Amino acid sequence: MVPDPLRDPPPHEQDRAEPRRSAHAIRRGVTWLVRTWSGRAVLAAGGVKALAPIGALPSWSVFRVVDGLASAILLVVGLVVIARAFGAIRRRLLWRVRRKLIVSYVFIGFVPVLLVMAFFLLAGVLMFLNVSSFLVRSGFDDLVEEAVILAETSAGELERRGGTAAAQQVLAGKLSATVGRHPGVSLALVSRSGSPAADAVPLVVGSWRHLAPPEALPAWIPPSGFGGLLAFARPGTDRTDLVVRAVGLPADPMADYAVVVDLPVAGRTLERLLETTGITLGRTTVVTADGQIVEPEVGRAFESEAAVQAMPSPGDVGYTLDWVTFFNYTDWTTGSSAQVPTAIQIRISDIFARISGAQATLGSVSLGSVFLMVLGVIGGLFLIIECAALVMGFALARSITGSVHALFIGTEKVRAGDLAHRIQVRTRDQLGHLAESFNAMTASIGDLLKQAAEKKRLEEELRIAREIQMSLLPAGPIDLPGVSVAAMCVPAREVGGDYYDFFSLADGRLGILIADVSGKGTSAAFYMAELKGLVLSLSQIYDSPRQLLIEVNRLITDNLDTRSFITMTYAVLDVRVGRLTYARAGHTPLIYVAGGDGDRRAQVLAPDGLVLGLQFEGIAEKFQALLEESTLPVGPGDVFALYTDGVTEAMNGASDFFGESRLSQVLEQHGHRSSEELQQQVLREVDAFVDGAEQHDDMTMILVKVGSLPPAADSYGPVADAPA
Repeated sequence: MVPDPLRDPPPHEQDRAEPRRSAHAIRRGVTWLVRTWSGRAVLAAGGVKALAPIGALPSWSVFRVVDGLASAILLVVGLVVIARAFGAIRRRLLWRVRRKLIVSYVFIGFVPVLLVMAFFLLAGVLMFLNVSSFLVRSGFDDLVEEAVILAETSAGELERRGGTAAAQQVLAGKLSATVGRHPGVSLALVSRSGSPAADAVPLVVGSWRHLAPPEALPAWIPPSGFGGLLAFARPGTDRTDLVVRAVGLPADPMADYAVVVDLPVAGRTLERLLETTGITLGRTTVVTADGQIVEPEVGRAFESEAAVQAMPSPGDVGYTLDWVTFFNYTDWTTGSSAQVPTAIQIRISDIFARISGAQATLGSVSLGSVFLMVLGVIGGLFLIIECAALVMGFALARSITGSVHALFIGTEKVRAGDLAHRIQVRTRDQLGHLAESFNAMTASIGDLLKQAAEKKRLEEELRIAREIQMSLLPAGPIDLPGVSVAAMCVPAREVGGDYYDFFSLADGRLGILIADVSGKGTSAAFYMAELKGLVLSLSQIYDSPRQLLIEVNRLITDNLDTRSFITMTYAVLDVRVGRLTYARAGHTPLIYVAGGDGDRRAQVLAPDGLVLGLQFEGIAEKFQALLEESTLPVGPGDVFALYTDGVTEAMNGASDFFGESRLSQVLEQHGHRSSEELQQQVLREVDAFVDGAEQHDDMTMILVKVGSLPPAADSYGPVADAPA
């Protein structure tokens, strides 16, 4: 058997694994014998059986009972072990689906056919044997009837001629008329009462070489006469022969004579029986009703072997079947009956010829021959169909199990990580489609793994972008006396497009920046990095927020793709003079809440300005023309907020926006708090508004609260161009 690489380890591993399995099995057996009650019972029973043969146990009845109990225990355990071994062998041998299918097909499709064929063959043989027995019994009945007729006609003719005076002539005439058909025929005239007259009986005609002629008629012979079989043993041999004997009695009950006729079943008589029935007689045994073998009467001692005609040889009758038939045997002395089992040899062709010969003929062909030919054709077709079914069954089992085995190999390959393995599609049936589905499944798994790897790569890229984004944001609080700044950035996803920054400038000023880059992901993070670098560099050159934004737009436009742009607000807070100067490039408005003890009203400030990075003809001039710069005076307690649209456009379940009005109300109501507390309050209000709805955009906000100003700031007075 070819080893299965999926179940059987390589040969060198088998060599190492076999001792380990054997040792493990031995340890399990020892553990079972020592630690379980059943194992201990087996040990005790084995000890009893080992001591019994050497006479170590007393011959008391109790020890005989113990010995019997030990035998029963060992027998039960042996049966259990055999059953488990059989189950293990069956599971191991039938593990393969192919073997199961083959065994199932053999038991379902092949064995029943063999049984049916055997049944009909046995039925045919039994029919031939029974018919043969009937024929041979009919042949013997004909012989008995012929002997009876010969005896009765002889007795009747003697009675018509006046008694025994013409006995010699009558019997001789009967002998000459019969000896041609039955060369061994013998006739005798015997006394009917047992005390014959000296001039009448006994009279013997014929050879009488088989048995001595009877001298008197036994008392058990009925008045109607007798006809049956007798058996005699041939001297010097173990052979038993049969003879047909008949007794004919005259109609006059006062006539004291009877005619006895013997027809030995041998020689020409046996040949005639063979010609008539097609059956050859074999060995004969005399058996009584209780099954005892009877020694029959011994034939005449002076009989010579040459005088008895030989039985036809079985080899002369063609192909034969051996069978046994039974005849009724009568003991001549006592009249008791017994069975005579006689071996017969049957020539099937002769029997069939005799059966079919009685049927009609179609020309020179008998109807039985036609039926036999048709039966042969049907049998041949049945054999061909059965052979074809057997071949197709094995081919089908091979096809099914081959596909199952290929799927098994494929699943093992997939489990081992080989997703490139493909099953060869050999058929276009359901199994072939199953193989194609498996191949499609493995390909899909490969694609999913590629997608998972790509997703992992993108997640890693987003992680790097998030790190870049976080590195762009301010690392700590600003160190500027009289000003507190609180900032937050809550991305909607891993990486957002919002950016904020605040940094110290010369002369104690504070630069504040908030921006929103269109798009998300790594590109937005890199654009933010580029924007940060530009603003940090240009803030050291340009004091005016408007000029800085113009220069940023000029430099960054060529580095953005056509689908990207940036909204931005840049402000410069100078606490020495109490002034906030800012410019807005398409960004959300700035909300200002004045301090003091009066009415704290929020103002939404939105000077004109286009977004950064647009790439159209003449857009630079248009950007410069539309961009406004505004100045806002600030005082103690003032609050101003810079934010992205993710705050005001936060939506709840009803798709309503949080809006600038709500944000302004929060700033008005809680503007007296510190910038950190105010930031947390804004986040709480937004969370309460959205009520668990998904965040759609990044939320970024910078809250600046002005504390006490330096004394020099009061000399500047209000700024003229502050928006109303």
